[in-house]
Amino acid sequence: MGLSREGSRLAKELIFRLVQLSPDAIIHSGLRRTRQIAERAADILAIEARADARWRERDFGSWEGQSWNAIYRDSGNAMDGMIDDPHDFRPGGGETTAELSARSLSALNDLPPDQNIAVITHGGPIAAILAKRDNADLRSLAGYIPALNSISEVDPLSL
Repeated sequence: MGLSREGSRLAKELIFRLVQLSPDAIIHSGLRRTRQIAERAADILAIEARADARWRERDFGSWEGQSWNAIYRDSGNAMDGMIDDPHDFRPGGGETTAELSARSLSALNDLPPDQNIAVITHGGPIAAILAKRDNADLRSLAGYIPALNSISEVDPLSL
């Protein structure tokens, strides 16, 4: 899916802000929207942009691509399992909250500690990392989802 006019405007704004951070490299989830932002910023900075699928959003299984309203109509409060049962509930048969968290932290831990790396990713992985930073329970992950088009700074060595 392409970006709306507003999405394109926000992407340009984010690219500008990323360039100002002067990262040594940019990593993205490999999905189209993150790849486009990462490659544009990397081109401006003349640095590497590479994909790492561990930075992808949660695997929502059969729920993928559906609105929350459609999921609710089909399954009622089942989506609450992402919060209520983070170790065993698989939304649409996809990935548990605990698996999302472990995958995201693995990707973070593999970043080179001696470089300033920008990661273009999605709300779920960022929320998992921010929650870990604060030693928060997985049930609180939803409260850590960042605002659209925001930048979160994390020192991997602080986790």
